[in-house]
Amino acid sequence: MKDEEIYQIALTMIPEIGSVLTRSLLQTMGTASAIFQAKKKELSAIEGIGERKAKLIKEFIDFSTAEKELNFIRKNNYQLLFQSDDLFPKRLLHCFDAPALLYFNGNCNLNAGKIISIVGTRNNSDYGKQITEDFIAELPTENLLILSGLAFGIDAIAHRAALKNKIATVGVLAHGLDRIYPALHRNLSKEMLANGGLLTEFRKSTLPDKHNFPKRNRIVAGMADATIVIETAIKGGSIITAELASTYNRELFAVPGKITDSKSCGCNQLIQENKAYLFSGAADFLEWMGWQEKTVVPKKQRILFYEFTNDELIIADLLRGYELKSMDELYLSSGLTSSAFAAAILSLELQGAVQSLPGKMYRMLD
Repeated sequence: MKDEEIYQIALTMIPEIGSVLTRSLLQTMGTASAIFQAKKKELSAIEGIGERKAKLIKEFIDFSTAEKELNFIRKNNYQLLFQSDDLFPKRLLHCFDAPALLYFNGNCNLNAGKIISIVGTRNNSDYGKQITEDFIAELPTENLLILSGLAFGIDAIAHRAALKNKIATVGVLAHGLDRIYPALHRNLSKEMLANGGLLTEFRKSTLPDKHNFPKRNRIVAGMADATIVIETAIKGGSIITAELASTYNRELFAVPGKITDSKSCGCNQLIQENKAYLFSGAADFLEWMGWQEKTVVPKKQRILFYEFTNDELIIADLLRGYELKSMDELYLSSGLTSSAFAAAILSLELQGAVQSLPGKMYRMLD
């Protein structure tokens, strides 16, 4: 009998079955092994699958490659993170095209309370470097994670600044964990393993081909509460990441620059089109995100026992046991009308029972 993890890896290897269809399969069948063990008729009935793709699933036989991948992961003490695992980045689950499986080499919390993605051009200016370094130096370090793509330019500057300020930082890769690209960042990547790590959805031997970078960028955008674009031209990977962050309903910021500077044209356009907020420094950013370090003052005694209405109780029960849940997820799961849901969630906030967080996320307060 094969390990469930072999089925999980194999699921990502089936031709024409991408992230969206994989999620649909898992929502219906529950586990990777159940998908492979299902009858063709069951699979073809799932939305988006049909007979042809069901046939591709049933004809898949390359489990030996999946087993080799699992052996590689175990030999190197990497982590295999499936969508249903507790350690899987929960923010990604709110993205329609989230990867089903991730490979991680590191030691940080991928579900940190505050996650920021910092992206930008590979050919940064001194201005971009200074903005990045100054911003990260002013951030509170507790329960914070900085994401980027380990590329030349702004990515590497962000990773190094995070390390310097003792902030966990993760590089999201467009290739497998058996290589580092660019190779000049091998030492940087080793330093990141001490406080952060490397994350990818790609198996070993996967090269950093051009089409892998947009896939990588959706993880950079989807894992974060906010994405900050430091410098970018009108086109490029940073713009793709910014567009994805907007699609995922994440907070998006861009650093303004001279209208004559090609490295700032993309940022200026994002601001002009109202796709990104104008980034003016750490203080304003932290205030916007609600992440300021608050002065400790005597608190009023909190209500120890809440008297919830039936509608409020439904939402409270949905939140219990979860660090975060999105408003859309709560609304759909509650079964309440939109007006009843809005009234109940507002009442819970006013009672101090739940907290509203950036990105329309909610959590239950103790």
